[in-house]
Amino acid sequence: MKIAFFSDCYLDLTGGIVSSMNAQKKALEKAGHEVCIFSTAYPKTEQEIKKLAEQHIYVVPSCKYLVRGATPISRRPGIVEKWLLSEHPEIKEYDVLYVHYESGCSIAGLRLGQKLKIPTVQVMHGREDVGESNIIPFGFRTIVAVLFNWFHSWYLPHTVKIHRDDYLATTLAKAKMWSLMVNHANYADLVLTPSEHFKKKLLHYGVTKKIKVFPNCFNDDKFPKNPEPKELKEGEELKIIWHSRVTPEKRIIPFLEALTQVHGKYRLDVYGGGVDLARAKRYAKEHNMNAIFHGDVPFDQLSKAISDSHLDVLVSYNCDTFGMALIEAEAYGVPVLFCDPDMKEIVPKGGYILTDGIEPIKIAEAINDLIKNPDAIRQMSEVMLNHRTEVLASNRIKILEKILKDNLMSLT
Repeated sequence: MKIAFFSDCYLDLTGGIVSSMNAQKKALEKAGHEVCIFSTAYPKTEQEIKKLAEQHIYVVPSCKYLVRGATPISRRPGIVEKWLLSEHPEIKEYDVLYVHYESGCSIAGLRLGQKLKIPTVQVMHGREDVGESNIIPFGFRTIVAVLFNWFHSWYLPHTVKIHRDDYLATTLAKAKMWSLMVNHANYADLVLTPSEHFKKKLLHYGVTKKIKVFPNCFNDDKFPKNPEPKELKEGEELKIIWHSRVTPEKRIIPFLEALTQVHGKYRLDVYGGGVDLARAKRYAKEHNMNAIFHGDVPFDQLSKAISDSHLDVLVSYNCDTFGMALIEAEAYGVPVLFCDPDMKEIVPKGGYILTDGIEPIKIAEAINDLIKNPDAIRQMSEVMLNHRTEVLASNRIKILEKILKDNLMSLT
């Protein structure tokens, strides 16, 4: 198959969507498929653009100064469509347009699919209602959400209207972002989600297109070779690693508050950046915590840090649809601690600790119990190691190939 990826969230960024796309692209190519990526980006030199093109990655027309958070923004979808047809007429020959986000470049991908009668797949990676609430300052969230919704509805029909409720659309801003997500998904021929729990949420709010679950995967080229089970010896320092965004929805501050209530020895290494990084550093310094903040680092450096840890943590609640950090830990045989029951479907039973609540005291209780029972580290680590090959991209890509064959080929 010839597959074209479209995403507004790829070049110049890090995170779960980027990792997922890279792993899928390489696995699909190894399986014999032809894959290219169209993405927004910050300004590039001709040499940089040529180097990307050698990897079949192409920069669509993007705004020079306008950004959303740290994400580069495409020009209007109509401009992107014209550019694609002019600069990449070969797009007409592709079998599948595989869309990974919900903004300008991604809208252009869905619209082109319909115009060219090419099957489209929309991957719903994340909770835009949560993202908008954490990127935009409190007083501006409603107006920004309304404007996003309005812009989106210019290009894709909004036949489903989401109203405030007591479930996930608890504010007008969140309701508007759910409207955007649902209507975007409904424009595609097929919808993919990384987890069953997110699929249920999308169905609840009105996605009518067929939804299939395709879990995120780990890049074969980066997969660790023969990691040993992790062990925590009695009296030894518990090495904890955090490698998610340092942002409010990931709850770094509540986690640091929890660590102030831990009675044994620990060391926390925080990898990644975000709006809460400066605040987290101040809090750790004020409380004399044994915590080191490394910022964003190359994956080779991060992979060694994961491998050297006893415990990986993801303490977000009701916002993650998958949690790439969890399968990265699984690849290295590192036990994980999380607060969200939804995450139980991501890693094998027996390889994780689910806290008894989301409050800092509940997180502290789980860590204190682990320090008192260090043998649990090895037991959980062995479970992770026994299941780790399941997350390999080369294994999971067979699921994607079957999904595409069974659900899209009849549309060509």
